[in-house]
Amino acid sequence: MTPTDPLASGANRVIIENVEPSCDHGLFPVKTIIGEPVEVSAHIFTDGHDTIRAVFRYRLINTETWAEIPLEQQPNDEWSTRIFPEVIGIHEFSVAAWVDPFFSWQNGFRKKVDSAQPLNVEIEIGIDLIEDLQNRANSSSRDALRQMASLLREPGVPMGEKIHLLLGDELTDLARDFPDRRHETVLPSREIWVERKRAAFSSWYEFFPRSWAKTPGQHGTFDEAQPMLENVASLGFNVVYLPPIHPIGHTHRKGKNNSLEATPTDVGSPWAIGSKKGGHKDIHPALGSLKSFRDFIWKAGELGMEVAMDIAFQCSPDHPYVNEHPEWFKWRPDGTVQFAENPPKKYEDIIPFDFECETWRELWDELKSVLVHWIECGVRVFRIDNPHTKPFEFWRWAIREIKTQYPDVLFLAEAFTRPKLKYRLGKSGFTHGYTYFTWRNTKEELEGYMKELCAPERQRTFWPNFWPNTPDILPEVLQYGGRPAFVQRLILAATLSSNYGMYGPAFEQCVHEAFPGKEEYNFSEKYEIKQWDLSAPGNLRPIIRRINHIRRDHAALQRTFNIRFVETDNPQLIAFIKHDPSGLDIILTVVNLDPYNEQSGWIVLPLEEYGVDSTHPFLVQDLLPEPDGDMPRANYLWNGPRNFIKLNPHVCPAHIFRIFRKQRHEEDFDYWL
Repeated sequence: MTPTDPLASGANRVIIENVEPSCDHGLFPVKTIIGEPVEVSAHIFTDGHDTIRAVFRYRLINTETWAEIPLEQQPNDEWSTRIFPEVIGIHEFSVAAWVDPFFSWQNGFRKKVDSAQPLNVEIEIGIDLIEDLQNRANSSSRDALRQMASLLREPGVPMGEKIHLLLGDELTDLARDFPDRRHETVLPSREIWVERKRAAFSSWYEFFPRSWAKTPGQHGTFDEAQPMLENVASLGFNVVYLPPIHPIGHTHRKGKNNSLEATPTDVGSPWAIGSKKGGHKDIHPALGSLKSFRDFIWKAGELGMEVAMDIAFQCSPDHPYVNEHPEWFKWRPDGTVQFAENPPKKYEDIIPFDFECETWRELWDELKSVLVHWIECGVRVFRIDNPHTKPFEFWRWAIREIKTQYPDVLFLAEAFTRPKLKYRLGKSGFTHGYTYFTWRNTKEELEGYMKELCAPERQRTFWPNFWPNTPDILPEVLQYGGRPAFVQRLILAATLSSNYGMYGPAFEQCVHEAFPGKEEYNFSEKYEIKQWDLSAPGNLRPIIRRINHIRRDHAALQRTFNIRFVETDNPQLIAFIKHDPSGLDIILTVVNLDPYNEQSGWIVLPLEEYGVDSTHPFLVQDLLPEPDGDMPRANYLWNGPRNFIKLNPHVCPAHIFRIFRKQRHEEDFDYWL
């Protein structure tokens, strides 16, 4: 019989609806962070007036034992509880509910006692229920239940004593511990993925190891790039992201500035993966050996960082896969494969896999094995290139397979595509996703986009990662806004989102020269080796370091979805508050969105929402100045919800205030009587 056939489970009377957390009614997993509360709720009811009991059930996949937490009944047939996941990994959960014969009887019995109705028949029913309970109880409880039933049958026992026994705590507790669940309704299991804390809070820095040779102009190695790790760590980043590290093809290799004609000395794009030297499981010989890569990962870990690896499931025409598995590619009548495109971009040096080939299963297995290979080498974070150009079901399968075996692995989806595609990637298992933050510049755009990202259905599946630039993208605001625009976009990315990143050296140096007519870097590092002087005048290292240290020290900035925008009377000023779960760490960020001109205005704070007494002065502290630097940390006493802000972008385009809820008075002194 089908599950919807009433004859299949006609005795199961309880209805379970609207279970939360949920994504598309359980079709996709929901995500949470280890140790953080998960609110569980459901609508549970039955016909008539019988008493219902319900539990939330969960367990790690591939384990046998379910843990159960009672659901508490709320008004209007709503039930809820809160859980705190303690183990990372894929969990399955369900809700079970049943009509409880004993408690249904006990509630009716209590009403009859209160209304002085005859009780003899009800007591006989109670005895039957106790004897039934004996069959479910453990051995240590059976004797107590047997004695209760025997006592209730004694004619000389006073009625008051029988009532006390039947309504007493001992019997009630035993009935609760050993319920009759023969006719329970069980929700089909769903999944909740518990991620490690790095999934909620991360700061990414991208650089090309090949640009860090000791000899200028030469191809750098992992060993030579190790000192760069110390530079990145000193800025407060915790994820180092590397472009692809594999052999680069020669056929149709790109020259400098994306030229279609390469010279013999051109190094090509790292995303054109594969040559006679190997493919996706190999390292470019000029970067070093597998051992040197492992050493690089170890050094990053020693500095408190992780290495994120770029995975691009595409090939150079020279990739070994092309000869070994020609069936994985779509061949044209002229014997060629159409090069890859992500309109309007064209990648003449890259050919895509054919995911509709007859041997698609073997292709899937091989691509999964690429991920496993690098995981076994020590990588636990992957940035996936253009995942929206591969089947969503492939990602759903591959990521779940990986996280079943390696639950600590994180995936960032580099997908600058249409919203529904981006959100589907989140549902398919990606931990983070790139966003449109790069092109959201006005107050209206930023507030509207954050409200979209913070919608409950997004919070369960799509965790944003904000990048002001990438090797592919130099937005117009950075092309024309000067240094103030770089600082502004840095602060916005790092405070709006708990996960953010940057294409580091170019951002540090405020590189703003674009390829004519495009939002791309002129003479991009994607196609050539660069020489970077991190100490060049005007660099952003001090402010980057300060921002990352503020994020590190303030839990309020370590989550994305706790944001509350506040009113300003100037559209060029955006202001928002974040707070930690305790409510003690309250951070107010105010940013001048005009990179050219000083802007001022009034902000209106919802003080009561954060426990701040609006009738008394309260302290705010600007965290941006270095505590021991040239600019001393500024403290202000504010009065009431309306306060004045003035920001000169050429000095600093933002304030990051910590709000102290209470200004101490004499009555707070220990000896105040």
